[in-house]
Amino acid sequence: QVQLVESGGGLVQAGGSLKLSCAASTGNFRVAWFRQAPGKEREFVAFIGWNSNRQSYADSVKGRFTISRDNAKNTVALQMNSLKPEDTAVYYCAADRSSIYSESFHDYDYWGQGTQVTVSS
Repeated sequence: QVQLVESGGGLVQAGGSLKLSCAASTGNFRVAWFRQAPGKEREFVAFIGWNSNRQSYADSVKGRFTISRDNAKNTVALQMNSLKPEDTAVYYCAADRSSIYSESFHDYDYWGQGTQVTVSS
């Protein structure tokens, strides 16, 4: 079992920044961030491999968001810059023991409770 706890969400004006953190109870797993806005499907945001060998981003956040991890602390961060109102959503951290890259939320076994990000215009 892997327990994940997200933090760092909040309310920010358009153009601002937030840093989300995902703390895990153990290590050696791939991690992805997903988000879900009201009335919309959960969508992929960013991915990082267990040893940071690969990072990938949704086109909608590329160049604005950066995913990173600290394996010594079992944490994964998502730095979000130049935020837009359309980034408003609940953001979820997801983890899995597989080493295969995936953008599908179906492929992740462990999920955090989510953290709300609201960007005002």
